[in-house]
Amino acid sequence: MDLIHLAIIWAGVLFTSWLADKTKLTPTLYFLALGAVFVNFGILPAQTSPFLEVFSEIGIILIMFALGFEESSNNFIASIKRSWGIAFFGAVAPFFTAYALTLYFWNDSNIALVCGLAMTATAVSLTMVSLRAEGLHRSAAATGIMTSAVLDDVAALALVAVLIPVVTGSEPLSTGSILLVVGKACAFFALVTLLGTVLFPQRKQLYGVRIPFILAIGIRNLLATQNGANSTLIILLAALLVALLGHFFGFHPAIGAYMAGLILREEYFQFDEAASGSTYEMTRRIIDNVAFSWIGPVFFVVLGTKLVFEADLFLSLIPETIVLTVCLILAQVSSAALSARYTGKFHWHESLMIGLGMLGRAELAFVVMEIAYVDHAILSKDAFYTLMFTAFWLNLSVPLSIRLFRPKYDAQEALLTTR
Repeated sequence: MDLIHLAIIWAGVLFTSWLADKTKLTPTLYFLALGAVFVNFGILPAQTSPFLEVFSEIGIILIMFALGFEESSNNFIASIKRSWGIAFFGAVAPFFTAYALTLYFWNDSNIALVCGLAMTATAVSLTMVSLRAEGLHRSAAATGIMTSAVLDDVAALALVAVLIPVVTGSEPLSTGSILLVVGKACAFFALVTLLGTVLFPQRKQLYGVRIPFILAIGIRNLLATQNGANSTLIILLAALLVALLGHFFGFHPAIGAYMAGLILREEYFQFDEAASGSTYEMTRRIIDNVAFSWIGPVFFVVLGTKLVFEADLFLSLIPETIVLTVCLILAQVSSAALSARYTGKFHWHESLMIGLGMLGRAELAFVVMEIAYVDHAILSKDAFYTLMFTAFWLNLSVPLSIRLFRPKYDAQEALLTTR
């Protein structure tokens, strides 16, 4: 049955990819809608099977690795200095917006706290795929979104790890628990930095200090085996290992995969002057095809199946969903755009694109909702479905708003280049 469901999903992906090309909209929008249609018409089950769940997780890992593989690590690091304000204010505004509104709706501080946490972190994978569909994934705005979203995820993961036990009453809030979460985040990024600066480039010294126990097996030597025949397998293995490392330290595996792509460079494929360029291009084409054509889309279809419509419940929650969605859009776009302009010194058109790109809510939001609704019964049914509907509309707004804003963005970019 799982293979039948996968065949149905792939057939739908093929059709919606064609439809997206005809309508000039990003395929991600159609993939999300496809999942919602399939689950509500009984074509796909409401409860995703373990096989499809794992398959979709592999898809998002591949997508984020492919996006990181195309990005420059130098640009990413430089953008962190500009993105701290976007990460901070772009998270604080939606948190307090969701907290205040849901506290008003249901008069329960625990529910409001969980709703605020769920609406804090940005669904960076959805945004980056949408930007890629518009050819903007290497823009300054895209890098600003990615870096601020990673910082958001770090903060949101720390808050989830610290506050969920407090809300459930299983643990008191303590300085030790906060320091543990922060320490794990720092340790993960330190290890990734070590990989990118020492192990992968095969350096035995760092800042003039000799590092013992570093073997003469850099990533270039591994890629050169059998004249690069196994290069795709090697870098995918590297991506998976770093993704698992990220998961071990409490991050979503997709964040680890992105970091793996970020520290892999084209120069590592220069082991044979005659074949290095073709090996790199061949490997990148394979990864892009796998990530964006046939495995990655499954993640978005499965994400769409999370929205199961119950007519009576849906109608009763329309006012709460509309108010929460509209207020979150206003709070997120304004806070992120203003922060990008005044703390990151981005141009106005870049700032607005960053604000629009921060609207999505996916991986971490659904993790928080699952913990609070399924595992601990903190959320009421009304609160859970209001968050689900709101997240769905926020996700749909990302590719649509980016697509609609694209002409104005391009016009401003053209003006800048002619000055």
